[in-house]
Amino acid sequence: MAFPNPADSSITPAPSALRIVSLIPSATEIVALLGLQDYLVGRSHECDFPSAVKALPVCTQPKFNPDGTSLEIHDRVTNLLQSALSVYRVDTDKLQHLQPTHIVTQAQCDVCAVSLGDVEQAVATLLEDGQPQVISLQPRVLADVWNDIQQVAQMLGVEPTALAQLKQRVENCRIKTQPLSDSARPSIVCIEWIEPLMAAGNWIPELVELAGGRLPRSPVPLAPDSAAPAADMPNSPFGSVGEHSPWLAWDTLQAADPDVLVLLPCGFDLERTRQEAQILLQHPAWSGLKAVQQGQVYCTDGNQYFNRPGPRLVDSLEILAEILHPELFQFGYEGAGWQRLSA
Repeated sequence: MAFPNPADSSITPAPSALRIVSLIPSATEIVALLGLQDYLVGRSHECDFPSAVKALPVCTQPKFNPDGTSLEIHDRVTNLLQSALSVYRVDTDKLQHLQPTHIVTQAQCDVCAVSLGDVEQAVATLLEDGQPQVISLQPRVLADVWNDIQQVAQMLGVEPTALAQLKQRVENCRIKTQPLSDSARPSIVCIEWIEPLMAAGNWIPELVELAGGRLPRSPVPLAPDSAAPAADMPNSPFGSVGEHSPWLAWDTLQAADPDVLVLLPCGFDLERTRQEAQILLQHPAWSGLKAVQQGQVYCTDGNQYFNRPGPRLVDSLEILAEILHPELFQFGYEGAGWQRLSA
């Protein structure tokens, strides 16, 4: 998606004293959407869009080796968490040098980016010219992303004029898919991690619905000695709106046998997802899945799209819509945002 030019006269000018450090990619994209990219002075090690931000000083680093298979990465991160250690480190010396007026971070997932606690601890050392304001984002659904954009805009003193266009693109998809009958909505499972297997929660089930798909139905447990569903019915094993992504057992996936499988591993680009998918091809249950047999398995660039709760979640919605209903949508993401997985 195109981000506003800071020189655009339609954008409310920001105070010249702004010095913004973004410690999560989605926040960097929000700042750029608001026309404030030129006020960024530092970024996280993962912030890479818009591409010009890659020239900014890097203020965080992972405490684990991010290379290797999904299982190797999972084991490294698990070992850190089990040792009560943070997964990422904040470069306090770099922050001291940059003297930001605002730091944008997140409190949604300690595995995805530097934690709010680590940021607050780092900020406590910045005393030369006063402590910066910390803007903490915690998006779980699409409405939270809209609220985050408004919050960042308010804290930085600009109007979120680009937000209306994002909402309109979502509405355009909803209008086209809303009339679809249940039978016209393919069942879909979105995979957020390959090994061990994890389905995608938070905003992804919402995007699936808007794109004209549906999650597979899972058995509804009954309360003891009752014909009514239990009051504490568990979340879907395939992901629930606003809830953390759940681990997914292979036998549960086999039982659901979805029409479509979409791979969007957290932090993996399209090529790395395609390579990691070879692990799935070796699983004994893989070839028996309906989606595999009918050629309805898709790799996506989860790192640039689905894993980032920022403006490009709208692009992610359009990618899903294009995959699920090519008769209705042709946005042109194929090849760059997604591709069909060949057996």
